[in-house]
Amino acid sequence: MSSRTGRSTGRTTGRTTAPTTGRTDEGHGRLGSVLSGVAVALGCVLFLGGFAWGAVLYQPYTVPTTSMAPTIAAGDRVLAQRIDGDDVRRGDVVVFRQKAWGDLPMVKRVVAVGGDEVACCTHGKLTVNGKEIAEPYLSRGTRPATTGIPATTVPKGRLFVLGDERNGSLDSTAHLEEAGNGSVPRSAVKGRVDAVAWPLDGMLDRPTGFDALPGGTSEPGPLRLLVTAVVAGAVLVLGGAAYGPVAKRVRRGRGGPGRSGAGEAAAGVG
Repeated sequence: MSSRTGRSTGRTTGRTTAPTTGRTDEGHGRLGSVLSGVAVALGCVLFLGGFAWGAVLYQPYTVPTTSMAPTIAAGDRVLAQRIDGDDVRRGDVVVFRQKAWGDLPMVKRVVAVGGDEVACCTHGKLTVNGKEIAEPYLSRGTRPATTGIPATTVPKGRLFVLGDERNGSLDSTAHLEEAGNGSVPRSAVKGRVDAVAWPLDGMLDRPTGFDALPGGTSEPGPLRLLVTAVVAGAVLVLGGAAYGPVAKRVRRGRGGPGRSGAGEAAAGVG
């Protein structure tokens, strides 16, 4: 009697244990596959979407001269956000194209806008509407203007621009005798430089010397958000794609799903 009971118990245990373990491992595997697929899909959206959005908003330019040193060196590749000239504020580094200046893309810093009076130098500093402007982006020992700037009123709808390397920059100071008092029209602006893409110097610092003037300074574009989206997308794609091989290797290390349970079942039946 006891022998039959033992055999019956062995059969029952073997038959129930193996299928339960197999279903559990199979369920976990399916869930992992679904999640990895979702991660890859979301990653592709972020990665490709970030690049596509960036291509719409930003235009790369190569700066050929040292006129914006030390902020931007010769040969640096910058990313300029495509903006309307009316959105330009004092302190912005802009890319513009002016026929009277050679009709080539140029990169300069806006120091005054229409209606401002700009001059140099009071106490060794540039002044805008009588306010002395702190310019930490200049190299140590660099004068705000090599020959001085007589008090000049910027016409409405125009911008007064200077290079950060004041000793060798062909900027508004070189065109003071021309129409517009050396300024360029806002419509000539092609973009606002947000970052140096190569070498990887990152986002340009926002100048604070113009904060107290009417209109303030502009906020940087969404470049940080775009970079974050691209990086996050790449991580999700790589992580999701790696799930399959990693999970397979783990199963092999464990001897495969349900194998130990099947062994117990066979032993019970025998």
